[in-house]
Amino acid sequence: MSANSADSTGRAARLEVVLVKAGRTKIRYEAELLGDDGTRIVVRAPWAGEGVRDFGFVRFEKGDVFTEHYWRDRWYSVKEVRDSAGALKGWYCDITRPAVLAGRELVVEDLDLDLWRSADGRDVRRLDEDEFAASGLTRTDPEAAAAAVTALSELEALAHEGTFDTLLT
Repeated sequence: MSANSADSTGRAARLEVVLVKAGRTKIRYEAELLGDDGTRIVVRAPWAGEGVRDFGFVRFEKGDVFTEHYWRDRWYSVKEVRDSAGALKGWYCDITRPAVLAGRELVVEDLDLDLWRSADGRDVRRLDEDEFAASGLTRTDPEAAAAAVTALSELEALAHEGTFDTLLT
């Protein structure tokens, strides 16, 4: 990956990841830029949430490290999640509008749909379909809603086929 991954002093370049949902900033956090090939932007950041987030099938907690892949031309992002010892927990995928890098801000609009794939590939699950339905996107922006549903189906198929990792190379 060709990358602007270091500044002129040799230090790792930093970006501010801004996750927007329903027109409001949901979360903002600093991340290390690992690479940007013009289409895909890859960053690494520690768990940015407050406390522990227990989904029942996975826990995100202090010490977890997220390697996050964002695309300028795809309707999703993929986050590889590892614990503090480096063991892979799995991948959390957000269905989003294509990412926009503006200066040092990487802005991503969350469209509510999510997908989880466990490290062993046995647990693949769609998440937040109820939130997506309640968002009204199918009424207010049917083209975006259709793109979101298509992106979720594509990710789910890759996760089940065992070719999920090809997205990240």
